[in-house]
Amino acid sequence: MADIILHQYATSPFSEKVRLLLGAKGLAWQAVEIPAILPKPDLLALTGGYRRTPVMQVGADIYCDTALICEVIDTLAPSPPLYPPAQAAVARVMAAWFDSALFTAAATYVFQPDGVASMLGHLSPAQVQAFVADRKAMRGDTNALRMPPPEATAQLHETFGRLETQFAAGVEHVAGPLLSVADFSLYHNLWFIRRAGALAQMLEAYPRLQAWYARMNTFGHGRPRVVGGEQAIGVALSADPVALDEGVREGEGLQPGDAVTITPTDYARDPVAGVLLALGPHRVTLRRQDPRAGALNVHFPRQGYQVRRAA
Repeated sequence: MADIILHQYATSPFSEKVRLLLGAKGLAWQAVEIPAILPKPDLLALTGGYRRTPVMQVGADIYCDTALICEVIDTLAPSPPLYPPAQAAVARVMAAWFDSALFTAAATYVFQPDGVASMLGHLSPAQVQAFVADRKAMRGDTNALRMPPPEATAQLHETFGRLETQFAAGVEHVAGPLLSVADFSLYHNLWFIRRAGALAQMLEAYPRLQAWYARMNTFGHGRPRVVGGEQAIGVALSADPVALDEGVREGEGLQPGDAVTITPTDYARDPVAGVLLALGPHRVTLRRQDPRAGALNVHFPRQGYQVRRAA
């Protein structure tokens, strides 16, 4: 198996989701510490414009979005399985909701005034201003990551209360009796809230949820080794992208070889341009060429991304 390289930063909750998964799988991996805000020249050389965190690299193949990253890691290291057959559908649906709706509530809750000092207190005023401007630009004119704080707090309490009841009934994991991807998607929300200083006290009302969190936390982060962005680009340049033969699903109106753009449908709508290689029900892949990194396959989940013919 080629080395896994995770482009991430320490305080990123979605990076923590993947770091914990790598720990659960007992994997060695390489970590590239990227900036929390633009510019990200080394990362964008690999992705072509996609700037969400994290991004996973295996040779000259670049995987965007933790929904897809988790699937790829599970394929590379199947034990313990992330998608137990009897729970696979519900686990995927729950994970998607935790990563979107619940994370929106968690981010709104955490970035109330009482939480900002804990989350951003290590930054200078100029750095805080730059961070806020970057996140505002990511949202654009959408309502993503915008929710009235009382509604966000209510949503968190309702979700955590229902999970507390489920754990009290003897169910050990989020989507059923077995560990699944849903556990990791819930985990990073709690990890995020726990960093919010006094605001983290809300979790004290849910002792069984906290016990579940403690069990998950024992997975650790596997065996990471820090490498530089230039080194990761060199790995891509010296590798060949994986050959694909998936084709394009009928009804999409596109063909392999078409020039396309791929853009998230919610926020951080930075399009990635390239040549379409594969477009199926679960994944879309394009080929792009970068002066520094060479030929690359860039992979996205089908859900949550818009594929358009390039102008």
